[in-house]
Amino acid sequence: MTMKKIAILGSTGSIGLNALDVASSLGGLIDVVALTANRNIEVLAGQIERFKPCMVAVGDESAARDIAGVAGSHGTEVLCGEDGLVRIAELEDADLILNAVVGGVGIAPTLAAVRAGKTVAIANKECLVAAGEVITREAKASGSSLIPVDSEHSAVFQCLKGESRSSVRKIVLTASGGPLVDMSAGEIEQVRAAEALRHPNWTMGRKVTIDSATLMNKGFEVIEAHWLFGVDPDRIDVVVERKSVVHSLVEFVDGTVVALLSEPDMRLPIQYALTYPDRMETRVKGLDFEAMGSISFEKPDYDRFPCLRLAFDAIRAGGTVPAVLSAADEVAVEAFLEGDIRFGDIYRILCEVVAGHERREADSLEAVMEADGWARREAGEIAGKVARRR
Repeated sequence: MTMKKIAILGSTGSIGLNALDVASSLGGLIDVVALTANRNIEVLAGQIERFKPCMVAVGDESAARDIAGVAGSHGTEVLCGEDGLVRIAELEDADLILNAVVGGVGIAPTLAAVRAGKTVAIANKECLVAAGEVITREAKASGSSLIPVDSEHSAVFQCLKGESRSSVRKIVLTASGGPLVDMSAGEIEQVRAAEALRHPNWTMGRKVTIDSATLMNKGFEVIEAHWLFGVDPDRIDVVVERKSVVHSLVEFVDGTVVALLSEPDMRLPIQYALTYPDRMETRVKGLDFEAMGSISFEKPDYDRFPCLRLAFDAIRAGGTVPAVLSAADEVAVEAFLEGDIRFGDIYRILCEVVAGHERREADSLEAVMEADGWARREAGEIAGKVARRR
């Protein structure tokens, strides 16, 4: 493998931290040329000291002032805001852009990187959930490559290597079931944030962990899989595999099923994305099959976790509906984490926002962002009303 120059959008989050750990483990094969963070200046400062990127971007001018000293001592240019994210996404010196930011803020830089013909490693769900039609169309036009970083989509990506997409009968995404998998509907309704954040297998950011608890995260992955692999939603299934050892499966038209198994460690799909098409040694341990024991699969409970069904309905509706669902989910999850609404209110808020949306075609960034903004306002108003009734 020859050296790659990479830019990491969201370097202080869970994926970003793991990506830098992987970069370090690969020695001189990865050169980190740019980083972005929102306001986690202390962590970003340490990353600048260690990796000495040529450029960083932060959330606003206040954060830019806070990081200016350490950046200046290493000759690192400081940018801020969405414009900073977009400039780094288009950075000519970068061979690969890893988008690991959380939320709709990741849409514009992903589109910019794609239009610039970059190889984009995608860990930001919202860009494909909300703007999958635009991003995949622009990627085809520019010759940009999209490499998934989510463990499930990385698994499908690897299972499909060398295969014709016409030979695929079904994609099966696996879910751990999340931290609430054994709770009753009544218990789930009243669960507190600390319980919902206690994921049994994965260490992730707060928003993604709550989405895992509602199974909305898996629903978003269904929408992503539709755009990444060109498979209709009716040919995408979800099964619960509690150990998170089987990361996804692909069934082919001849009845053969190919699955990818590994330890539940995000460094593996991240490394695959950074080194693709090569495979390199890793510090992650291999599977101990005897210790692992049996693996079982279960059907997800759509009644206790209705957000999963809502996501399927959204991608079948198409257009701007997935963008509305994604944006409303960000607002509702934040309201739950702030203690303003109950866990069960997340689903009810999403239903109300989606029901009130007038579907339009999501064939431009402007259409997607208009739907996104509308959904955030609606979800905020509804969450406020729910909070006042408590």
